[in-house]
Amino acid sequence: LHARYVLNLLHETRKHLKQLPNISHVSTCYSEEVTVCGDLHGQLDDLFLIFYKNGLPSPSKSYVFNGDFVDRGKQSLEILIILFTFLLIYPKEVHLNRGNHEDHMVNLRYGFTKEVMDKYKVHGKKILRMFQNVF
Repeated sequence: LHARYVLNLLHETRKHLKQLPNISHVSTCYSEEVTVCGDLHGQLDDLFLIFYKNGLPSPSKSYVFNGDFVDRGKQSLEILIILFTFLLIYPKEVHLNRGNHEDHMVNLRYGFTKEVMDKYKVHGKKILRMFQNVF
C-alpha cells in the first residue's frame, strides 16, 4: 500500500481512537457471538485463518483483538492495515486492545521497526512515528 494511504489510515485511526475511552466495555446477548483473538505477532496467515473459520468482521460478527499485533512475524504492517481498516468500517463491532508489543522499545527489539523501515524506505520514519502515536 502506498505510503500516502498508510499515513491517511493511521491518521483516521488515531482520530477515532482518541474519541474512545481508555477501557472498552463490550457486551453481547446470548444469541450473538464475539470472537476474541490475541497475539497475532505479525502472522498474517493466522489472521486469515481466524477470518476463514469465523467470518469477517461485520455488523453481525464482532471481534475483540487483545493486542500483540506486531513483532516477531514478517507481516505486522499488513495485519495493522487490515485491523485498522475494519476498526474504521465497523467501529461498534471491532475492538482493539493494546498489548505490550505495541510499544516503541519492544518494536525496536523484536522487529516491527525494521519491518516498517524495510518496506517503506523513504517514508519509513514518518510512518513509524505515526504508528507509535496510534499505539
